[in-house]
Amino acid sequence: MLCSTGETEGAGTLVDISRSGAQIQTANTLPEIGSKVRLYIFIQPVCPFELAGEVVRIDGDTIAIQYSNLDPEIGRLVDDVAAMVE
Repeated sequence: MLCSTGETEGAGTLVDISRSGAQIQTANTLPEIGSKVRLYIFIQPVCPFELAGEVVRIDGDTIAIQYSNLDPEIGRLVDDVAAMVE
């Protein structure tokens, strides 16, 4: 999974994901609360997709993202990935 905020990009591990948000563990520089981010999800066999949201919580090396607007088609992909992450 890739995470992008402005000009800063980094890789992370998807800890949890649902239709309301995601939790990502990262060793990269963490964005601040309120930062707008884009997540690029690449988990086989689900088709790669992109999510946009905002950092709502930081806990150690983990950030929580809340989505700004989730398209129904992307919501189905999120459900597929959530079933694999559990």
